[in-house]
Amino acid sequence: MDALINRASLILQKSFYAAAFTGAGISVESGIPPFRGPEGLWSKYDPQVLDIDFFHSHPDISWTVIKEIFYDFFGKANPNKAHFALAKMEKAGVLKSIITQNIDNLHQEAGSKNVIEFHGSSHTLVCTSCGKKYNIDEIDLNKIPVTCPECGGILKPDFVFFGEGIPTDSYQRSYDTVSKCDVLLIIGTTGEIMPASQLPFIAKSNGATIIEVNTNPSNYTAKITDIFLQGKATDIMVELLKAMHL
Repeated sequence: MDALINRASLILQKSFYAAAFTGAGISVESGIPPFRGPEGLWSKYDPQVLDIDFFHSHPDISWTVIKEIFYDFFGKANPNKAHFALAKMEKAGVLKSIITQNIDNLHQEAGSKNVIEFHGSSHTLVCTSCGKKYNIDEIDLNKIPVTCPECGGILKPDFVFFGEGIPTDSYQRSYDTVSKCDVLLIIGTTGEIMPASQLPFIAKSNGATIIEVNTNPSNYTAKITDIFLQGKATDIMVELLKAMHL
């Protein structure tokens, strides 16, 4: 593993545009469970609460669960060593940007500046009537369903629900990033969620070196990964920082 860590660190340090692509696995050690799998949130909650049509029809039911998951529970999570490691790499000029599938804002809280939120963010709410956006700190979530102070319309967390498309700007910025990067650092994603799962394949087809950090092999490992660093994101990222003397 030491040899792989050293090899990965050299590749990252020599890169002209290194980007990271993160998924639920990087936030698990912050106490945020994945959505899928035996311990995932959908084993405890009905995923239809995040179906956009259900939300519009039953905003009170959806908001009750949304508040419990994303604000009462997730809201207590803090960045972990892997998040901070990426922020240090960006500050040192090694990492240029992060594409994240996560909506938890932990990359930004750790200090990362250039973060593309592919699926949006739970820290912003948007009015389904007038379109005005609010930071989560501006809104009282205790009145269910949560409504717009401006027009009284129903507020919705500004992340992608089932039945919604990826925001054009997020998709374009992500596509541009994986098209130009020469190194892509994949962390904590199995590569199962479309269309985000296709981004590393685009990077590979454009000649990027793929460095993968995952606890188990993913849909990328045997197909496009050049260096597979198996282990917890926090452990591997701390070792990568040491190898880079950051």
